[in-house]
Amino acid sequence: MHSDRYSHISDQELLDRFYQDHNNEWLGMLLERYTYLLLGVCMKYLKNQEAARDAVQQIFLKAITELGKYKVDYMKSWLYMIARNHCLMQLRNKAIHVPADEQTDLAAPENTQQELREKEITLSIMEAALEELNPEQKTCVTLFYLQKKSYQDIAADTGFSLLQVKSYIQNGKRNLKILVEKKLNHPS
Repeated sequence: MHSDRYSHISDQELLDRFYQDHNNEWLGMLLERYTYLLLGVCMKYLKNQEAARDAVQQIFLKAITELGKYKVDYMKSWLYMIARNHCLMQLRNKAIHVPADEQTDLAAPENTQQELREKEITLSIMEAALEELNPEQKTCVTLFYLQKKSYQDIAADTGFSLLQVKSYIQNGKRNLKILVEKKLNHPS
């Protein structure tokens, strides 16, 4: 299989083909499309090209394992979430070496570690809460906030009316806030 021959196939179709026959080549083609996006995300967090490249390889491996276990609906936002979480874990697990000329404000590394931990917990809670929304709200909130799609794009993608999209986003956002607060105050 050569990826150029399949460039006309949508991400969703590649994903569907993978779920049908579990052929990792479909997944390989799909992940290849996101290499630069993931490299950008990893560079933003890790600030080191080699570390970012290593991270992308690890994210690919994790993605292949996870996609074999369960179905993902929105590949781009899911991969972004995996990449972000991976980078936050990297930063938390080991203080990444920063060259002396780039050391700007490293006065309170323990505060930074604490902030990263708190952000990580909040992100995990947000992800869990998102899963508890009804399917319409989850879809619209994901497309709007994670994929930065407009109301019009969401309506076109989902078949919902503009009014429904607006309503699902507003209600979804409100419900997400309630769920997150509940989880923060009463962690299970």
